[in-house]
Amino acid sequence: MVTAHTSTPHRRTRLYAHAALAFGTALTLVLSACSTPSSDSSTSLAEVPPQVPAPQIDRAGVDAAVDQLDGQVEKIMADTGAPGVAVAVVYEGEVLYAKGFGVKKVDEPGKVDTSTMFQLASVSKPVASSVVATVVGDGKINWDDPVKTFEPGFAVSDPYVTANATYTDLMSHRSGLPDHAGDLLEDLGYTYPETISRLNQVPLYRFRDHYDYTNYGFSIAGNAAANASGMSWADLSKQAIYEPLGMDNTTSRYDEWLNSPNRAFNHQQLDPDAKTWAADLVSTPAEQAPAGGAMSSVDDMAKWVQMELADGMFNGQQIVDAKELQFTHQAHSFSHPSTTPGARDSFYGIGFNVDTDAHGRVQIGHAGAFALGASTDVKMLPSEQLGIVVLANTAPVGVAETITAQFLDYVNNGELTVDWAPFIAEQFSMIIASGRSDVDYANPPADAAPARAATDYTGMYTSPFYGPAEVVAEGDNLVIKIGRDLQQSYPLTHYQGDTYWFEPIGENSAGPTGVEFTGAGPASSLTIEYLDKDGLGTFTRAPQ
Repeated sequence: MVTAHTSTPHRRTRLYAHAALAFGTALTLVLSACSTPSSDSSTSLAEVPPQVPAPQIDRAGVDAAVDQLDGQVEKIMADTGAPGVAVAVVYEGEVLYAKGFGVKKVDEPGKVDTSTMFQLASVSKPVASSVVATVVGDGKINWDDPVKTFEPGFAVSDPYVTANATYTDLMSHRSGLPDHAGDLLEDLGYTYPETISRLNQVPLYRFRDHYDYTNYGFSIAGNAAANASGMSWADLSKQAIYEPLGMDNTTSRYDEWLNSPNRAFNHQQLDPDAKTWAADLVSTPAEQAPAGGAMSSVDDMAKWVQMELADGMFNGQQIVDAKELQFTHQAHSFSHPSTTPGARDSFYGIGFNVDTDAHGRVQIGHAGAFALGASTDVKMLPSEQLGIVVLANTAPVGVAETITAQFLDYVNNGELTVDWAPFIAEQFSMIIASGRSDVDYANPPADAAPARAATDYTGMYTSPFYGPAEVVAEGDNLVIKIGRDLQQSYPLTHYQGDTYWFEPIGENSAGPTGVEFTGAGPASSLTIEYLDKDGLGTFTRAPQ
């Protein structure tokens, strides 16, 4: 569950132009500084600044921050009731810390250890970027090759984009597909081929000039790389990264994780005040495995972080070509323009957020979350050879992000300079609230117009994007059935007039949502509010 920000296209163009000008100016200055000195021996040239900042932390500072981790993790777990957490820290090629906390499932005795497998959610993306980098390094594809070559099912509403969108475009979220395009189809039970076959109905933003976070766009690129290698995504990931790194408790096969005796269960928050959690639901991201379908332990993730920080090397073996790995760490999309004068902008690489921290150093990383019960975060400072990964079996309330923020704050400053837990929790509260309906369906207006006869609403409806919907009468109540093969069924509650509501269950659902019927006599159509984000949520009554 990641919220992407957008910017005005014309402003984006100007910013790119300024960036190009700045680069050209900098290049001229460097070339001038490297030119042959004049014969005047009194003339001296300033030393060219290094590209990589000098280290600003040392082992003692890192050790001091590591010493704080036990207490910090235990406090955030006590404050939120989080069932289980696992943390690992890597510094200068060494795993300094790896530890599990809490339980794999509430009300059961199984303890989290460093081999416990968690769903990575979107932390799957940076791992996937290293998988695809091996395919590029092997010469089977190039980053700027069209994905259509090896994923013929890919098509969007603009034929030019369909023919020309590259691995870089899709894996840095600059294809023009809108935020989370296709995710709701997965919630409704549609398969990967069925979902990508419908993306040509989605309205696009400007190609390569607009950032929007799209799991299916990213997954299309990953699967195209797997097709170029002649194997499935799960097999490619295992062969390219998991096996060479000895990641024995890592898989991109959902069933392997589900059947593991040492897995962390997903947990949903029942009552924040009571700090109660339940393990009733599970997220099933198998249809977008490159973007969100990896499962791993902190022991295994620490090995991956070691490789990422060592230019693709691990135990003396070159796992990923250094040049192609570095390409994944570079900025390719302008993701989050600053809204405060003097603040830093943010960028997206290939599966990585790419930022500049307060000390002028490049920071790469990614957070991941499933609303149904996973929270993960990884952060790396390549110039310091430092990385931390946190895995939690909670819905996103800020547990993983708080731990990483506190650790890096302590490393850099020797103390906490921000009260991170409430700050991050508030950010998540705002994200969750922003996805909810503006209508308080539980409190209809006192003068609400009555509904029409149930027979005016019942019947079959269809959407080219979301497929069928059926409204049926069950006793005195109406029920709506939606999804692939009408597999999801929800009772409808009357709000006012021709508007009803229900509360869907799914990874991308966000509380109660409205159903509005339109048309005189028997309704000619219905619109489902939470499916209508991109204007695709209207279902037309099917011919009798």
